[in-house]
Amino acid sequence: MIRTAANRSGSQRLADYLTAEPVRVAALLRLPMILLIVMIVDIGDVDHWLPVLYHTAIASYLAASLLWLLAVFRDPIPPRAGPVSTLVDVLAVVTICLSSGGATAWLLPVFFLLPISVAFQNRAWLTGALGLVTAFAYLAVWIFYSKRDDSVGMPNIVYLHFAFLVWFTAATTGLSLVISRRNRRVTTLVDVQRQLVAESLRADERHSRQLAESLHDGPLQELLAARLTLDELSERIDDPALAAVRDTLSGTAAALRSTLRTLHPAVLSELGLSPALAELLRGYRDRGPFAVRGELDEVGAPPGQDLLYRAARELLANAAKHSRAATVEVTLHRRGEDIVLTVADDGVGFNPGILNARIAEGHIGLASLIARVEAIGGSFELGSDEGSGTTVRVTVPATAA
Repeated sequence: MIRTAANRSGSQRLADYLTAEPVRVAALLRLPMILLIVMIVDIGDVDHWLPVLYHTAIASYLAASLLWLLAVFRDPIPPRAGPVSTLVDVLAVVTICLSSGGATAWLLPVFFLLPISVAFQNRAWLTGALGLVTAFAYLAVWIFYSKRDDSVGMPNIVYLHFAFLVWFTAATTGLSLVISRRNRRVTTLVDVQRQLVAESLRADERHSRQLAESLHDGPLQELLAARLTLDELSERIDDPALAAVRDTLSGTAAALRSTLRTLHPAVLSELGLSPALAELLRGYRDRGPFAVRGELDEVGAPPGQDLLYRAARELLANAAKHSRAATVEVTLHRRGEDIVLTVADDGVGFNPGILNARIAEGHIGLASLIARVEAIGGSFELGSDEGSGTTVRVTVPATAA
């Protein structure tokens, strides 16, 4: 299955991705860190002065990390998930350090791993704040144990480590600042691309409508007038040549009407998307190379109806040319705030990996369709395997502009 987009605007999808990706990476890195904590404490000479708290903390931290790992790869990630999960890391490590030997344990170097996780935040100020929290948490553990155990004291190396952590915070904050600026540039470029594609789509629609009106008011009317003249002549003169010319004009007029419906189907603008798709399916039932089944909900005339109609027409044309299918099923449903068009065939299928090669060869119909769907905040899903047919699902927000 190839999924090209989510059901959001281009900039919003990118923002969601840039927020979710660091959280997922940090969730993956957290489990090896917990494994290192367990190994360090088991290998080192640790004073378990609160063993129950230690084992409870490490078990709870591991369980929470596993559940969090499953959650971030399944459900949408809340915007504050990154900083909250990092604060949980700091609190968990502080608790484990305090209960497993504090300053006398080998566990304290784990504090140097936390700023790496913090660096994945997209906001520089937040990265700096969490980094400082980590540095001061490290210092607080030492202060606690220096007061608890007079023999420990406060070694000078602690202040050096604290300075390293502060420097590490500055470095990760700078890194986060660079990343966030680049992310904003990428988001801006995505918005510009979306606007350009959307404007291209609007220009294409205007051009198609103008061309259809020009052909209807000009050449088609002249053809119909010529056929009427021939009809009048045929009533007075019984000439096979006149009948042949009249039949040719009738066929040409019918072909021109079909072209006009392709350029700008009148039923689409007059009655809405569902009747237009029903008419399109009737045409394939009458002359198509496969049986057509349709299940079309009434969705009115949504702003994205021109694009959905074009998508259905493009996908049916591709199925007619390449699928060798016996049956094609087309469905149109409203799901919440989205309108979903699905075109599925039982044909020979294909390897989706060849799409890039086909585009490079100049076959850009599908690529253009995908770009236009994404431009109005929709999604395009394509699933196909050789020998098992093809299913394409196009989702467009019902309020798409």
